[in-house]
Amino acid sequence: MANDIANWSKAEFKIYMLLLCAKFDHHEAEEEIALIKSKTDEATFNKIHNEFACDEENDCFEKIEDAINQLEYSPRELLQLKQEILEVFISDNEISQRERYLKKVFDNILY
Repeated sequence: MANDIANWSKAEFKIYMLLLCAKFDHHEAEEEIALIKSKTDEATFNKIHNEFACDEENDCFEKIEDAINQLEYSPRELLQLKQEILEVFISDNEISQRERYLKKVFDNILY
């Protein structure tokens, strides 16, 4: 796994994390991707999407945990991140069982 976490900004990390949310139920809904794209510029989205597309699911979790430890988030920022995760989940008007599971995982990681 090529680990470029040290070079991620908080904005890039957020896009990576939200892409995992969109893909976790094995179906990236157009609404989910549109919402994620609305939170960044095209170049950043494409850069992070290309990196995300090359990673296995386990690699994604490792990168996310490492990034949370390296990027210093305030409690308010973590709360905002959790809210944005929920927005992605509900953007296609359906929260799958896998998405519910991922929400619990992120609740534990983003304490």
